[in-house]
Amino acid sequence: MTLTENEIRPDALMAGQAERFANDIRRLNERKAEFVRVPCPACGGEGRTPRFEKYGMTFVDCTGCGTLYTSPRPSPAVLDWYYANSENYAYWNKFLFPASENARREKIFRPRANRLASACRRFGVGTDLLLEVGAGFGTFAECIRDIGLFRRIVLVEPTPDLAATCRKKDFEVIEKPVEHIDLSKYQADVVANFEVLEHLFSPIEFLQSCHRVLRPGGLLMLSCPNSRGFDTEMLQDKAGAVDVEHLNYFHPSSLAHLATRAGFSVLETTTPGELDAELVRKKVLSGEFDLGSDRFLKRVLIEEYDRLGAPFQKFLAENCLSGHLTLVARKPTGK
Repeated sequence: MTLTENEIRPDALMAGQAERFANDIRRLNERKAEFVRVPCPACGGEGRTPRFEKYGMTFVDCTGCGTLYTSPRPSPAVLDWYYANSENYAYWNKFLFPASENARREKIFRPRANRLASACRRFGVGTDLLLEVGAGFGTFAECIRDIGLFRRIVLVEPTPDLAATCRKKDFEVIEKPVEHIDLSKYQADVVANFEVLEHLFSPIEFLQSCHRVLRPGGLLMLSCPNSRGFDTEMLQDKAGAVDVEHLNYFHPSSLAHLATRAGFSVLETTTPGELDAELVRKKVLSGEFDLGSDRFLKRVLIEEYDRLGAPFQKFLAENCLSGHLTLVARKPTGK
């Protein structure tokens, strides 16, 4: 089943989203005096070179490991305030997620749930408790519940509207950031988080929290944008993944390095993305991006897209070149 952007971000609803997102950006930048400088979120290095500015944020490249990140960035207190009061997230919860839920369920979350179940079987992981951090609309949790693999599923979702939606779907929900949870109450077999790491002030602290809540031998599965994926490499600051809320942009090796720093043994990294070619094509067709003299990409993305677009996207996904990055790691036994 091929996924299209309109299925998960319906064009008819995106104008309303853009207005609310603009309001969020304005309010966030009003607190810019509270932004703080940070080292590289992947390797901890201090060396950086500026890449571009967007939404009032400065995006820099780590000179050590090549991770793209924002510095200075909103403090943890500002981030908590931002998500608790976001017009954009309230709009997604009320309009965009319900309108796109069927497509997201069948083309994103059900395959993702199957991948997680397969990883649990392949790596011999227990199935007593799954903790999903950043559960959003709760669709992945529904899909993994349908499989019947886990005895108990607990969702962590700090955004009030989204937490309420998860409760309506009959899930146990913790409505606070994982860093603020008393982890002594939980010993999870699996911790899952999807499109969370890019939003966090301190990804290393977050992954250390995930490490503590896991039983020895437990599994971590996460996903985030790939800064070296085709869409971001081509579009740079025009890429949709380059967002005011996205503070960290890892690539396969820097994400693996981060997970290792947090105490995990990395099992695999993949980029199963499906939208890179379409996203770049749409920017070209709208006049927002110019392929210049690149005759090859003009042929693939514009002139013969119906024939070449899908095989090109498959090539990107199979060679760790897609914009969507997934990592599976394990907490070593005895730790």
